[in-house]
Amino acid sequence: MSNISLPAPVEQARINAIEVLLHNLHGPYHGLPRTAGWGYPEPYTRDLLLCGLGALASGNDALVASLRRVLVTLTKNQSQLGHIPSLVHDPHNRGASDTTPLFALLAGLYAKHVGEEEFLRQPVEKALSWMLHQSPDDRVLTAQLPTSDWRDEQWIMGYGLFVNSVYCAALKVHGYEQRAGTLVKEMSRLAITEESEHKHVHVGLMLREKPYYAAWAYKIYRCERFDLLGNSMAILAGIPKPSRAAGIINWIEIECDNLRRRGLLALDLPPNFFPYVKPGDPEWQSRYESHNRPGEYHNGGIWPFVCGLYIAAIVAAGRMKLAMCRLKSLAAVTRLAVREDLAYGFNEWLNAIDGTPRGQDWQSWSAGMFIYATECVRRQSTIFFD
Repeated sequence: MSNISLPAPVEQARINAIEVLLHNLHGPYHGLPRTAGWGYPEPYTRDLLLCGLGALASGNDALVASLRRVLVTLTKNQSQLGHIPSLVHDPHNRGASDTTPLFALLAGLYAKHVGEEEFLRQPVEKALSWMLHQSPDDRVLTAQLPTSDWRDEQWIMGYGLFVNSVYCAALKVHGYEQRAGTLVKEMSRLAITEESEHKHVHVGLMLREKPYYAAWAYKIYRCERFDLLGNSMAILAGIPKPSRAAGIINWIEIECDNLRRRGLLALDLPPNFFPYVKPGDPEWQSRYESHNRPGEYHNGGIWPFVCGLYIAAIVAAGRMKLAMCRLKSLAAVTRLAVREDLAYGFNEWLNAIDGTPRGQDWQSWSAGMFIYATECVRRQSTIFFD
């Protein structure tokens, strides 16, 4: 498809996003990029790798070169078994479940972008080997420990949707179609209920009465609350069939309208996780009272980087009018900031119930994923995943 013109506020927000990433390009840790403009000076691996989607889509030479440096540095700090650390510069900061598949994915996308087929081939193979060994029952589907992916204040246990979706995309990028197909098949099995006959039945992430995938499942346990990032990544990775992907998008929009009518959603963008976990719910953790209240942080906060991936998923589903609408909403949100002296914020997250910006301003992945979403809408294509 041909490129389309974007509204002036969206174009201006894209320019602002590039400025944010260039501002964060060199931090105090070995000159690696910062995770945010003033807070988070550390180079968090998952943040910077997700920023890589925006860097590659932008075509900005400095940003593309920075992604290469991040990838190469990660290989120097990769464990002997292939695990990728949580901080780019620190080989001892380990335990993340999503950094290794994200590394494999972005290394593959970068290699294709620059035409270097063998770029970091050996470290990538080690990373994919590590992932293969994270499957408890040798079924490709990989498992994780609680709070080990990007949600450090939320329990995602066993077979997590987001990690497995990234893993599937990485396998496809590197040509492991058979393994990726097996992973899709396993994810597409029904999640088991306590009432189900489950002897010798393999657990999956499909929900019987919902169009979307479970946030996580393991044996007879599962989470039926909606994970926006995981389902968006699943759509980009081609895990659901087109009809199911369209059904997921429709469900999100309908449910967000319901949240707005009930006064539980202030903005024209979806929360990262809903229905929100409330005190007294089985999933409620005592620590949530201080860090993860309903509509906040990982318990339903609106994360601009997640919304960027959601917009790309809308494009993948062919809903271009809706994608443009949500992109305009995201561009408007980028102007909100915690600091009053900033013309635009690209902040970390927003309170879903009152719409106020929270966390750090000039967050790198908020800017990077805005660029990626903008280019997907402009080109009417899910760049790198088509």
